Parts: sequence; structure tokens; C-alpha cells
Amino acid sequence: MKTFRYIAVAAAACLGMAAQAQKYDGVIDKTVAIVGNEVIKISDIENEIQVLRSQGQASDRNQRCEILAQMMESKLFLMQARIDSLTINNDMVEANLSQRIDQARTMIGGDEALEQYFNKPLYRLRQEWRQALQDQSLIQQEQQQIAEKIAEVTPYDVKHYIDTINKADLPLVPIKYQLRQIAIYPDRDAANTAVKERLLNLRERIINGEKFATLARIYSEDEGSARRGGELGMASKSMYWPVFSDAAMSLKPGLISQIVETPDGFHIIEVLEKKGDMFNARHILLKPQYTAEDRTKAFKTLDSLRTEIINEAVTFDLAARFYSEDPATRTNGGQMSDPNTGSSYFEIDQLKPQDYIAIKELQEGEISEPIESLDNEGRSGNTVYKIIKVDKIIPAHPATFEEDYSQLLEQVQNGLRMKAITDFIDNKIKTTYIVIDPMFKECEFSTGAWGSKFREQD
Repeated sequence: MKTFRYIAVAAAACLGMAAQAQKYDGVIDKTVAIVGNEVIKISDIENEIQVLRSQGQASDRNQRCEILAQMMESKLFLMQARIDSLTINNDMVEANLSQRIDQARTMIGGDEALEQYFNKPLYRLRQEWRQALQDQSLIQQEQQQIAEKIAEVTPYDVKHYIDTINKADLPLVPIKYQLRQIAIYPDRDAANTAVKERLLNLRERIINGEKFATLARIYSEDEGSARRGGELGMASKSMYWPVFSDAAMSLKPGLISQIVETPDGFHIIEVLEKKGDMFNARHILLKPQYTAEDRTKAFKTLDSLRTEIINEAVTFDLAARFYSEDPATRTNGGQMSDPNTGSSYFEIDQLKPQDYIAIKELQEGEISEPIESLDNEGRSGNTVYKIIKVDKIIPAHPATFEEDYSQLLEQVQNGLRMKAITDFIDNKIKTTYIVIDPMFKECEFSTGAWGSKFREQD
């Protein structure tokens, strides 16, 4: 399933404040909705509001209306999932639970702080959050099951969709590029050796009495922690690259690690505190730096190749096979493809900014000037120098049956899935015992059938 609607269980059960009795418009916590044999309390809604506020989002009465509607819809799917005897994906639940626990422990500062923050023991939090994730697993499975019952979409259905829809409502296919490249890497071994020597020098200065925090503020290239003297804060080891966590967890407080390499660069680490599988550490991060000589040499080679290709002394395809140092493209004559989709066509937001700037003014068949960019990993130390040829440009256009069938097919399928989900909700509202407290009577629910379910005022 790609883009049709999923209604998640309220995130408050996993990331919100403690489920204390709370007030809403002067009302102490109480049941505000009954859906079948499920209840929704005002505190459930307020917990979700607290989550949104912690993420910097404003909240108002309309947002509470939307949250209530989402919760009630979730209950409808949950009840049907139990009727259909769907089973929980426990492996996924436990993986998500561990991730959320680790995130919460890291944000709040450890197990004790977490228990104090939520005013309940960690085992109870695990139970509550596991239950919420189990419900979410059932809800998503039920939605998938409903959506998958739609009839198979045929080319006739897609053609009928195009013929009957307002032409202005057809999806707009963005401009796409088909590209080739010749890539040359700088001397990475020399750059790595240089950065290691710098870190070894800093490590020696710390061992000889200089303060780690002072040197981190001056030299570390991790801007976030450098301001704090390199301190990262108490966090679960799962929040870091495994090689970084393993090095930190093996250290005794006060000792300085050997050089540790991660995709972010090279580090030295000092552990300040360890509790179970959590630690607080300082680090100094340095990234490989390439010389002007590297750039000049690569640009000279690329410029010469570009000239020879333009003068038809050699084809771009052949030059890429002989001179490009990128193993992913050289065997294909420099043909670039999206590492995520495998497609040879790139939309603008799929291109690296440096690559797009280089080709945005080019026509088909033209070759860019040499540029400095990043390889597909896009991480520290992955600088690459390249020239790019524009093989083909497909201008932005309204989708057509002949050129964009796959995109139109997906749109038709998603429309039918959305309709199946909406029809399910409407039908279940009609046949399920539902009562909504009149304190939400002013809500403008997107599903109008909720309006008939308000309880009479006492």
C-alpha cells in the first residue's frame, strides 16, 4: 500500500504526557465518546494535544474535533479487526516499542527521569505502549484488508477515468531528466590520513592535560554538540551508529577512545556516564578535507574529457567506461539511476542540489562544466567531481494514458481504496452503538454521520 489513508492509533499512548486527570473547558476527565464497547476519554484527546504542542504545533478546538474523529474511526477498524480474527505482528510491535522507548529515554534523560515524567514505572509504560502499538497493528491490517478487496484495475478503467475527469484535475507530471556522468574522486586515503593525524594530536593534548570540552568547542565539526563542549547528553546506544555506541560502551568514564570512523566522519570519544544501555559522552568530530590540488587536478581531467566529447573525438559512453571512477555508473556508460527507485529518470527533488544547479539550464545532449558534488551516499568524505550530460528531458505536463499510465493507474487504485475505506466508515457508523458527548456538538466532522450520534444533554 502506498498512498491511501491510514488512521493511526493516537500517538499520545506512546509519546504524550502522563495520563493524569486533565481539564478541558473546565471539565474534569470523563468519557466523551463510546464506540461499540470502546471508550474515549477527554484525557486521551488532551494527551494527543500535548504531543502536538511538544512538536511546536498550535492547538485549538478544531484540532480536538479532528483528534476525536480519528480516534473514533480507529475504534471502528479495531473492532472489525477483532471480528475478522486478525493477528498482531508482534515482531514489528516489539521493534517499534523498543524504538519509541529509546527515543523517550533519550529525550527525557534515562529510565528514572522517564518514570518520573510519566509518574509510573517503566514496566507499566511498556505495557501501555505495547497495547497501543498492538492496536495500531490490527487497525492497519484491517485497512489493508478492506483496500485490497477492490476489483483489479484495468486499462479500460484508467482510460474511463481520463475521459470522465475534469482535465484540470489530471495529475501534473513534473519535469524529468535522464542523465549520464563521469565522476572522479579526490585522494580519499590522503584526506583520511590527514584527519586521523589531527585527531591523534588532539587526543594527545587531552591526555597531557588539556580539557576535552575546550578542544571540542574549538575543533569539533558537530556544530550541535560543539557548543556544549562536545557533550551529547544521556541517550540510548541505539540512537547512534553501532560502531560509535560499541566504542563508547567499552570505555570507562574519563578515558579517551582511539579514533572511531562512522559515516559522519572520524571521532574521539570520552564517556561521562553509563547506565545500562544508555550513556552520556563527549566527542570531537572531524571530517576529511580535500585539497585545492585535488579539485584542480580532477577539474582539469574532466574539462579535457568534456572538450574531446564535444569535438566528437570520443563518445560520452566510452569516456565514462574508461575514466569514470564511480562503479555504479561507469559500466553503463555513465548512465545515472535513482538508488531508491532504480529509475533512470530524475525529478528535480531527486537530484542533489549541486547536480541540479549544473544541469538546469542545459538542453538535451549538452554537458555541464565540471562541478563538485556528493556521491550517492551523500555523507561526510564522499565528495566527488563530475561532469553531467543531459540525455533526455521530459517537460512537465498533465498525465496522459500513453506516457504516464503507471502514475494514472496508481491514482485510480488509490481513489478506489480511499472510497472503500470511506464506505466502510460510513456503514459501520450506521450499525455500531455510538454516543458522543454534546461538548463536541459544535465540531464539523468530515464524516457527517457522526452528527447523529450525540448524547442528549442531562
